[in-house]
Amino acid sequence: MPRMTAARAAVEILKREGVSNAFGVPGAAINPFYAALKASGGVNHTLARHVEGASHMAEGYTRAAAGNIGVCIGTSGPAGTDMITGLYSAIADSIPILCITGQAPTAVLHKEDFQAVDIASIAKPVTKAATTVLEAAQVPGVFQQAFHLMRTGRPGPVLIDLPIDVQLTEIEFDPELYEPVPVHKPAASRKQIERAVAMLNASERPLLVAGGGIINADASALLVEFAELTGVPVVPTLMGWGILPDDHELNAGMVGLQTSHRYGNANFLESDFVLGIGNRWANRHTGKLDVYTQGRTFVHVDIEPTQLGKIFAPDLGIASDAKAALELFVEVARELKAAGELKDRSAWAASTQERRATLQRRTHFDNVPLKPQRVYEEMNRAFGPETRYVTTIGLSQIAGAQMLHVYKPRHWINCGQAGPLGWTIPAALGVATADPEGTVVALSGDYDFQFMLEELAVGAQHRIPYVHVLVNNSYLGLIRQAQRNFDIDFQVNLEFENLNSPELGVYGVDHVKVVEGLGCKAIRVTEPDQLLPAFEEAKKLAAEFRVPVVVEAILERVTNIAMSGSDIASVNEFEDLATEASHAPTAIRPLTTT
Repeated sequence: MPRMTAARAAVEILKREGVSNAFGVPGAAINPFYAALKASGGVNHTLARHVEGASHMAEGYTRAAAGNIGVCIGTSGPAGTDMITGLYSAIADSIPILCITGQAPTAVLHKEDFQAVDIASIAKPVTKAATTVLEAAQVPGVFQQAFHLMRTGRPGPVLIDLPIDVQLTEIEFDPELYEPVPVHKPAASRKQIERAVAMLNASERPLLVAGGGIINADASALLVEFAELTGVPVVPTLMGWGILPDDHELNAGMVGLQTSHRYGNANFLESDFVLGIGNRWANRHTGKLDVYTQGRTFVHVDIEPTQLGKIFAPDLGIASDAKAALELFVEVARELKAAGELKDRSAWAASTQERRATLQRRTHFDNVPLKPQRVYEEMNRAFGPETRYVTTIGLSQIAGAQMLHVYKPRHWINCGQAGPLGWTIPAALGVATADPEGTVVALSGDYDFQFMLEELAVGAQHRIPYVHVLVNNSYLGLIRQAQRNFDIDFQVNLEFENLNSPELGVYGVDHVKVVEGLGCKAIRVTEPDQLLPAFEEAKKLAAEFRVPVVVEAILERVTNIAMSGSDIASVNEFEDLATEASHAPTAIRPLTTT
């Protein structure tokens, strides 16, 4: 049997599990693993500037393509604790990433050794498994189990902690004999699907709610086929946005308190039956449950049995992988359609599109400083259906989700449940690493951008091009808007007069200088007619120099974006609504008035 260090065995397993890219920061306690990574070859490594950044890069990499598993690596102590936010983000959105940390020698783990922390205990609540490996011979099995767990059932992250002496110990291991453990996913029965379709068929105004689990299962095409067979309109969740194109005739719009469309909420409130697949009934999607559920029958399909009934009790719950369920949904629908037993949904579907054409928000404003709505309007003009958008949280994300257009799965890459500020830059770098020739466009407010802007240097060093749209109002905009309920405007104001850039007025940080200092390109826009040329120039610069290119749009200081604090029937529209087609010129359907 061949002999090698446990660290080398771990690297060989990574390759045989399909890992081709890793993100991390070396350090004393993980250097044996890095030595094995170098000696083995075959795994490209991107050096992050911060280990939290590495964890978000790994997550962006996973989200970009079916089958990807991002790997992040750090040393002992603070490297592991810094990656906890990334693990939380990944488990919250069902994203598999593997976090590998170094650790002090096993003999001193309980002696307060330098940078020795029980990272496995810290990480357990935000991982599917977190293990400190104490016996070198167990390393292959622990890594094999990690990949099995990440892919089995509801996907999620795993942490493996490797003491330095364990990494260095030689073990018997033959990589040629290694085989991944088969993945198990629950599958719906024909009887369950037949019952669900019968309930749908008995309704008058059904909707499909398409969640991120469909994208995780690589089953978007099946969802579209089922919708087209039955003629049932589809509500994508924020995590499921792109499952069917925004311009599809059965796209009924997004629903929710914040990242929703006016017509999406209106369509939902008219429905009498909802089939949710791969979604978790997130509170910012549902709002108050009495409003969301009243007068509707629900069927819920989810890969995790304990999700069924967690938020509210469905009329029928089915534990199943989304792809396995949708294969049966399509099969049953085909048979019923051939037999002429499916209801004609054309009038109901047409009514959802009528609402889309009449209930729109205004995007066209000529104000200086810029109104954010105009930024998204021009983004729609500049960036086509192949664009992958990346964003995390804030008014920029909420407004972007209300006004941008997405046409394909994995083309809206959004940190949904956790929403850590700073996520966007490293995640975009991970996405662009996975799709180096694609069009990747990140979207940030100024505070999200400032949280981890040092990671732009990673893009410059490793030649990772993408375009970053930075909307700058020098405010914590979402928190400021929330503070209206408390009649305060406290500790959310980022303005100051920059002594080195007086031309900025009160907008504080000179993002252009900072971005250029990190080796990237930047363009500042202050007038609406400059937006489209700036986006076009940014695309050219990114292609020419192969680095991140930032387009900073200087916004008016205060804009309140449409949202509700309670339920989907009472969204507060703070700004003027579209009353003629010229008010929303990049809307999917031109505005019609009644």
